[in-house]
Amino acid sequence: MRVVDSHLHLWDPTHLTYRWLEGDLNSTFAAEQLLDDQIEDVAEQVAIFVQADPVEKQAIDEVRWVDSIALESGVVAIVAGARLDRGRRTVKHLDELAAYERVVGVRHLLQGEKDGFARTPEFLEGARAVASRGLTFDACVREHQIADVTALAEAVPELRIVLDHMGKPAVGTDDEPLRPSSQWRWDLAQLARHPQVYVKLSGLPAEAGGRWDEDQLEPFLDVVTKEFGEDRIMWGSDWPVSAMTSNDEGGEDFFMEGMRDDWCHTVAQWAEDRGLDVDKVLWSNALDFYGIR
Repeated sequence: MRVVDSHLHLWDPTHLTYRWLEGDLNSTFAAEQLLDDQIEDVAEQVAIFVQADPVEKQAIDEVRWVDSIALESGVVAIVAGARLDRGRRTVKHLDELAAYERVVGVRHLLQGEKDGFARTPEFLEGARAVASRGLTFDACVREHQIADVTALAEAVPELRIVLDHMGKPAVGTDDEPLRPSSQWRWDLAQLARHPQVYVKLSGLPAEAGGRWDEDQLEPFLDVVTKEFGEDRIMWGSDWPVSAMTSNDEGGEDFFMEGMRDDWCHTVAQWAEDRGLDVDKVLWSNALDFYGIR
C-alpha cells in the first residue's frame, strides 16, 4: 500500500505567527515531529502541505519555510494561503506564488467568513484568477456553508475544487455518535453534480474531538462515496489537528502519536471492505487532482 497524505499541516510558532494556536497545538509540528509519527506498514508515503493559517502577511514566508523543509518532510506539493478578495493584491500574490514549483493550489480559509462570502464578485474574481493559472482551490467550510462551495463551482466551472474535511459534518463522539444529517447529505449531492469537485476524507477525527471509532464514522464515508464515487475522493490526515484527543474527565485536549496511522488504516480497511480501489483513494486521486507527476 502507498499513501499520499492530501492534507498535512506543518508549523513552527518560533518562526511564524499563528494567532489561532492554543493548548497542545501551540508547539512546533515540523519535519522532526512528523518523522516520529509516520504511517506504518506502507511501501511509500508522501504528503501535500496545506496552509496552516499564519497571519496574512506571512503567507509567502510560510511557503518559503515549507519549501525549505519539503524533502525531509516528504512534502511533494504545497497548497498556499491566499486571500481571493483583494483584487490587484490577489493577482500580485498569485504571481509571487508562481516562483515556487511545489505550489499547486491555494486555500482561502472560508470557514471563518460570513455565509455567502464565496459568492461575492470580489471573491469570484480571485477564483477565476486562480483557475487561469492552473491552480486548485481547497474549500474549507463548515457544514452549513457547503452550498456556497456549490455556488462557487457553478460560477467558476474551470476551477478545480476539493472540499476539505467532507464539509465538517457533525459526527458526535464515540459514546454519543450522530448519524449523517439529511441536510448534509442533500448539500453533498448538489455539490457532487459538478465533476471538477473532489472531497477529502479528512478531518472527521477532529470533528469528533479525537474520540471516535469506525462504526461511528464509516456512515459518513459511505455517503461521500455514494455521491462522488471512488474517483473523486482522497485520504488526508489533517495532522496534527486530527491527532488531538481528550480524556473522559473533560481536561485539555492533547496530542497523541499514532492517530494519523489509525485514521489512514481505518479508511484503507473501509475502502477495501466496500470493494473500492484502495490505491485510488490513498494515492492516485490526490496526485491526479493536484496535477502531480
